[in-house]
Order: sequence, then C-alpha cells, then structure tokens
Amino acid sequence: MIHFNVPPFVGAEFDYMQEAVSNHKICGDGQYTKICNKWIEDKFNAQKVLLTTSGTSALEMAALLCGIKPDDEVILPSFTFSSTATAFVLAGAKLVFVDIRPDTMNIDEKKIEQAITEKTRVICVVHYAGVSCEMDTIMDIAYRHNLLVVEDAAQGVMSAYKGQALGTIGDFGCYSFHETKNYSMGEGGAFVINNAEFNEKAEILREKGTNRAQFFRGQVAKYSWVGYGSSYLPSDLNAAYLWAQLQEADKINSNRLETWNQYYMSFKRLEDEGMIQLPVIPDGCIHNAHMFYIKCRDLEERTNYIRYMKDNGILCVFHYVPLHSAPAGLKYGRFNGEDKFTTKESDRLVRLPMYYNIDKKDLELVINKTISFFKK
Repeated sequence: MIHFNVPPFVGAEFDYMQEAVSNHKICGDGQYTKICNKWIEDKFNAQKVLLTTSGTSALEMAALLCGIKPDDEVILPSFTFSSTATAFVLAGAKLVFVDIRPDTMNIDEKKIEQAITEKTRVICVVHYAGVSCEMDTIMDIAYRHNLLVVEDAAQGVMSAYKGQALGTIGDFGCYSFHETKNYSMGEGGAFVINNAEFNEKAEILREKGTNRAQFFRGQVAKYSWVGYGSSYLPSDLNAAYLWAQLQEADKINSNRLETWNQYYMSFKRLEDEGMIQLPVIPDGCIHNAHMFYIKCRDLEERTNYIRYMKDNGILCVFHYVPLHSAPAGLKYGRFNGEDKFTTKESDRLVRLPMYYNIDKKDLELVINKTISFFKK
C-alpha cells in the first residue's frame, strides 16, 4: 500500500534525543526547545516564538490572549479542522462561519466584512494547504474595525505572502508540527507573537500561570502564580526530534516542491481537458507543498476515484467535512451568508500521497493510475 502520509525523518533525530536524555533535561524549555524557538524566529523574522504541545494548544493560547468574553464573535471559515473552532469555543466565543474561495479553499476575504457585528472581536484565517489567504485585504478590514487577526498557519511553515512568512502577519500565528506536517515532532506546534506587548502574558499562560520565565531571566527574585494558564510546553525530547528536521528544512521543502510540481505537470492535461481541477497558487504567494489535491466533478466521482486508487494499493483521502454542518458547529456557531462553495468544493476535493522522499516509483504509480481513472 502506498501511504497517504509518512512522517519526515532525516536521520539525526535519535542522536539529538539521546543528547537531551544525557543532559538530564527532557521536560519543557530545555536546550532544544530554545534553539528551535530561535531558529523559527530567525528564519521567519518573527518577533517571538514559543514551541507548544500542539498546533491546537497554540490556537488555544491565541484565543485566550485575544481576551474573548462570553458571546464575543469570531469570524472563520467552515472548511477547516475542529481545532480552529474549538480553541475559540473554549474561550467562550460564538463562531461565525463565512464561505470560502473555490480557487484556494481559503476564507473569502470579500465575505468577511458583511459578517462583522458589534460583537466581533477576531478574524481567524486558515492558510489551507500552505497557500496564503489574501492578507492585505484581511488586515485592512481588521484595522478599520479594530479586530485582532489570528493566523492558523498549521499547514503553512515555510510558506509566505508577498515576502512575509505565514504566521507573522496577523497578531498571532499558530504552527503545527504534527506527524502529518512537513516538519514533525510527533505532537507539537509553535505560537508566534507579533506584538511584543503580549510576550509576558504568553509566557505566563504557557507556564501554568506562573512567571517562571521571568525568574530564569533574573527579572524577579522568585516565581509564583500570577495568572491563569496551562501546561503548553512540549517535552525537550520532542523538540530534539524537531531540531534535526529544522536543520534540513530547505532540503525537505525542495524535495516536497519537486513532488508537487511533478504531480501538477503530469495532471495539467487532465485539467485542460476539463476532467479535474488543480490547486491554484495566487500571485505573491509562495507555498510549501504541504499537500497536493485534485478536484473531481462531484462527490460520486470522488468516491469512485478513492475506491479505484485503494483497489490499486494507493491511499488517497478526502479532507474536512465543513464545520458548520457538524453537530458542534450547529451548537456553537452560525453560517453567515450563502454556503455557495464550502460544501460543494469540499465534496470534490481529494488529497494524493505527499511526503518527504516519496519513492519515485510510487509517485509514478499514483500519477499513472490517476490518469488511467480519468481517461476511462
């Protein structure tokens, strides 16, 4: 079976993990946590970065730091993973879903302003497949309405919008280093703070409500419980695993882009003949080849394609079921305006095997079987 995903592994992961064990420091904020934070800050010109236990916990930190009060509203796309919504629900917000663009599957920036009410506090954007939302327009809307912007850039590590790294444009950015992502620590993520006034609050929140970080910097004589928070620090063992991959980040990125481009070029004729639709990368966007998807004619064709590929030993999968139609989405939110594209486009989308160092013969088989299916 050709897997849909294989977690990245470059070879030095166990060496760094063994060193972490030898240093007798495997809890949070050890040597590897710190160097991963600094690498991300330097690589993406980020104001401050804190590794977290997951992309979900990074989103939870963002929601809490936004200062949401009960009945405040957050605007977000429905085509996303539950974590995007759950983080704000836990903070007490009401969810307001808006439609997506059919070209990028990202939130439709033209639909945001009409969803704003006097209760709106945050716009949460999701950079689907590592392709940026239209951030100039979104940041302008946020500025004019005095709203905070949270970037769910879980899939966007190494992607950029007009030269600026995803996750560093809004007030807060959230990365994921889950095993399905381009760079992995098994379970893990990172929280990007783009406004220095939130630095201290974020450290306290991440350190179980204590000012422990200030204590270790010598800013306070002793540390104590000073506010609310939780344990969002990943083990340094996880950070050590990640560090090996960050050192090879450009190599991994180039390898994935090569695979993505081979898919695209191989399927372009199918698109030209009107059989499928391929991903769209808008001008000004640099993507990271997080995934490669195609769009079938409809749900029935997608179902048949997935079955055909599985019968040929290839695992292809669909993606999100729109949140606004899920039980929790109905309970915690509402869809503003018309669902013109969210459900329709999600029913057509299917993701192909995509991972670092995919075997060339496997890649050729995926391509040939896909062409064979649609040519029939």
